[in-house]
Parts: sequence; structure tokens; C-alpha cells
Amino acid sequence: MGDTIAAISTPQGEGGIGIVRISGEDALNIMKKLLTPCPVNVKPRYAYYGNICRVDSDEIIDEAICLYMKAPHSYTCEDVVEIQAHGGTLSIRMILRAVLEAGARMAEPGEFTKLAFLNGRMDLAQAEAVIDVIKAKSELPLQIAERQLKGRLGAEVQNIRESLRDVLAQMAVNIDFPDEDIEQVEFEKFREDLTSVAERVKKLLDTCDNGRIAKEGIRVAIVGKPNVGKSSLMNALLGEERAIVTNIPGTTRDTIEESANIHGIPLVLTDTAGIRETADVIEQIGIRKSHEEMEAADLIILVLDGSDRLSQEDLEILKQNREQKVLVILNKEDLGTTIQEADINQVIPNAEILRTSLLSMDGADVVVQRIEKMFVSGIVNMTERNIVTSERHRDALERGMASLKDSIHLLEIQEPIEICELEAHNAYEALGEIVGETAGEEILDTVFSKFCLGK
Repeated sequence: MGDTIAAISTPQGEGGIGIVRISGEDALNIMKKLLTPCPVNVKPRYAYYGNICRVDSDEIIDEAICLYMKAPHSYTCEDVVEIQAHGGTLSIRMILRAVLEAGARMAEPGEFTKLAFLNGRMDLAQAEAVIDVIKAKSELPLQIAERQLKGRLGAEVQNIRESLRDVLAQMAVNIDFPDEDIEQVEFEKFREDLTSVAERVKKLLDTCDNGRIAKEGIRVAIVGKPNVGKSSLMNALLGEERAIVTNIPGTTRDTIEESANIHGIPLVLTDTAGIRETADVIEQIGIRKSHEEMEAADLIILVLDGSDRLSQEDLEILKQNREQKVLVILNKEDLGTTIQEADINQVIPNAEILRTSLLSMDGADVVVQRIEKMFVSGIVNMTERNIVTSERHRDALERGMASLKDSIHLLEIQEPIEICELEAHNAYEALGEIVGETAGEEILDTVFSKFCLGK
């Protein structure tokens, strides 16, 4: 705080335009030192064209347009100058060097957004949404991030905290001005109010799993024995020949990861090595990776040769994923039907089962439709609500919920109100971390370290 900072705000590499951003009380003076010609009275939000020269030199670095935004009407709520020049790698770096020589210091990652947060332009949830907007890989996570950037999530959390603050204030009155022992009805009123708050926190927590999937994608592990059609499914879902397909068992010896999307939700597909007993050391490593991918996946797609009988290896894979969400593909329907759905349900009662042939795109379309039914429709239907996508937010909500439950329990067994109030206050503090009101320096450093330079 107090320094004038600068950084390149456009991506590295060649482009039509490159931007150097400056923020701080000396931003305008730096612009006047470098821009030739530059008027004495620079008006905010006007574009000024000229040449950028080194300090105290006539050496021209590049021609540019400079924009001045006067505090507090800027991204950081400080004086901000943007120098827009040609997007050459060398020229934009030379402009930044000239800005630093003129009195600015290099900005740290995310420091512009950190200033916006510290100066009250946005809450911490909004600040985190900035990086989510930048990193969004498909339409739905971008849509969710834009809603958070507008302050929707922060406003809901603040609203919950206000309700909790009212309860805490009433508890404080009972603690500070006790006439007599608290009556049963007062304990019951506190319990009802905290239960109402807890229900609102739970509604946010219930969106976390879908929120993570919307942001990071559905991690799908395609598993099965060798030569059952795993790579054919991978290629069909991607619409390109990404994985090698042969009739030789063990062709895929390592995991292959690619991304697609369904209705704007990323689909992270991993084609794994065929699982079987083998003496091949390299193939064993691939099979070990297959098991690791299964443990980390949101969805296991188990491809079976539906025209053959269930083998011991097939049963072992089913048993291993009994607790996972599994979609069983009974492939090679064109060759006849041997495996029955009842055979699968004996091991995994709730498994989704599809019969298809992956020889055509129609087979892959059926798989996509089932994945859409299992994941996408529920997430898309939630987009009008606030969806929690951040693990940091989830952790704060879980800690807040745990404290609320403890406080409610203490009220039910009529423990001293001071103890009940302490747990309720812990919940208030935990929720405050989401919007940044109770976030310490360590949390802020962690959040803003994820940003790129210049943002």
C-alpha cells in the first residue's frame, strides 16, 4: 500500500496490442514523464496518443495510446494509467522497464486485484472470481464466475452473517445483563434462529460437489480389460483419433488425458491401460496408474465386452469401484449379448448400465446422453442459484456449519449461554473468511498468489 506498481497486463507473445498497467499516486506523473507529447492537464478517461520515450531521453520505444483513470473510479480505486502499445514482446518489455525507471516498482502476482479488495471495491469472493473468469475453459464455469464477480455469492454470505450477528447480539445482551437464569423459551428461540442459519449454510454446502465439477470438469476414467473398446470410446467422445486402436491387447500402456465438454461443462477423459495380469513391467506401471485414476475420478466408465462372459478381472474392477459412481458400457452389442444386467447388479446394485456398439458414432452419442443425465442436467438447473466452486469457500462453510451444530447442541442440553455464544461466534468468523472480513494475511497471500502478473 502506498507504492506505485506496474506490470504487463496482456499475455506473453506477439499480438496486436500490449498493455502496461500502472497503479498508485505517482501513475499520472510517470505517464507525463514517458509520453511525448503529453498535455499539462490530463483529463481522466481521455485517450492520449504519442510516443513512449525513456526517462530524460528522446529515444522512442514505441508509439502508444495512454488512458488515465482517476481514483477512486478505477479497478484498484487508485490512480491508474494504461499504456497501450504494439504487442511485440520486446517493445512492451522495454516500455515496462521505462515505467520502472520512472519510479514504479514491479507488481506482485494479483496485486492489482488485491488493491481492489483492500480498497473496498470488491469482497474476497469477487476477487477470486476474477481468476476464475480468466481460467474458465468452457461456458458454464465462466457463467458461474461472472455471477460471483457481480457479488452474488458474497451478498448471500453477508446476509447469512447478518442473521447470525443478530443472534449473537441477543446472546450478548443475555450474557451482559442477566436478570435471572435464562428461561427455556429463550434457549429454544436461540436454537430456532441458529437452526435457520444452519439451513442456509447447508444450501450453499450442497452446491459444492456440483460447483467443483462445473469449474474443474467431470473427471472420467475409462477402464476395463484390454481390447474391449476403451480407446474406441475415447476417440468417439473426442471426435478424433487420439488413442491408438488395434486388436492387440495391451496397446495402451499409459494413461491418455484429453478434454471435451458437454453443454459447457468440461469433460476430462482419461483412457487407461487395460487391466489384466501381466509380466510386462511397463504394462504393470500403466495398470497401476489405471487404479490411481479410478480412485480420483468422478465417474468410472467400465467398458466390458458384452458378447463375452464376465471374467475374474471384470469382477475385480467392479468390486474395486463399488463405492464409486460407475457407468458400465456393455460394448460389442453387434456381436450378440452374453453378459446380463443382473450380473452387474449383483456386484454394484446402483450401477448405470448401457448396451451399445462403439463401431459407430451413435454408440458414443448414447454414452454422452447418459453422462449428461447423470451430471449435467442437475448442474445446469442450479445455475440460477449461487454455486460454491472454491475449496477455500467449502472449507469455511464446513467449519461454520460444524460450529453452528455445536452451538445448537449446547443450547439443547442447556449449557451456559457463554459457551453457546462462543461456538456461534466461531461460525460467524468462519463465514467472514469467504468475503475476506476475517481473512488473515496468510489467506490473502494464498488467494492472490494464484493470479498472473498484471491482474
